[in-house]
Amino acid sequence: MTTLLHLDASARKGQSDREPHGSHTRRMSARLIGRWREANPHDRVIYRDVGTNPPSPVTESWIHSAFTPPDRRERWMNETLRESDELLEELLAADVIVLGAPMYNFGMPAQLKAWVDNIVRVGVTFGFDRTRPGEPYWPLLSEQRKTAIILTARGDYGYAPGERLAERELVIAGLSIPLNYIGITDVRHVAIEYDEFADDRLAASIQRAERAIDDLVGQLVTERAALTSIAA
Repeated sequence: MTTLLHLDASARKGQSDREPHGSHTRRMSARLIGRWREANPHDRVIYRDVGTNPPSPVTESWIHSAFTPPDRRERWMNETLRESDELLEELLAADVIVLGAPMYNFGMPAQLKAWVDNIVRVGVTFGFDRTRPGEPYWPLLSEQRKTAIILTARGDYGYAPGERLAERELVIAGLSIPLNYIGITDVRHVAIEYDEFADDRLAASIQRAERAIDDLVGQLVTERAALTSIAA
């Protein structure tokens, strides 16, 4: 059985296929999960809406607590890290992480960045040893073979590599880099563009994205089945 972690980060509560001003990324992530359930109805889905229920941002107390060895933490430190522990439990349980991540001013929403900051944790998702020869940092999730899927939407167009605004695309990079850092290197992505134009180009972009999502689900279901077969 595959476990999926489904995260929505849009500040908009509805889906664009159901409400006039709904979220494209919520629409995309719902479609992906729906297609996955059609293929594997018994797989587990963990859902978290960070768009409407954002994690707490990192504070000085959080940093103090996270960098204190577990066996030396005081009670208040464990309380400070409780939410981060819950987010990490969900991430560690997941085989596939589905991230509905709209572009806000060229980057990810602050709510989603707070999630990233809570799950990049020393001793849990990455290791650090200043006396270690060579690189003092290393990923701790590399052997878990997790896959991340970034589903993003942009008001403008031309953010793909080699296009007019490629250097301004910070959502996929902003998520891929920390995910790679902790050992999640299999990162796929699908994007909708032209949202602010609201014309035929937007409709065509949505259609392309939905076809890409359907194809991606078929591909990943096959890949996960192969991994399960090898493990067995």
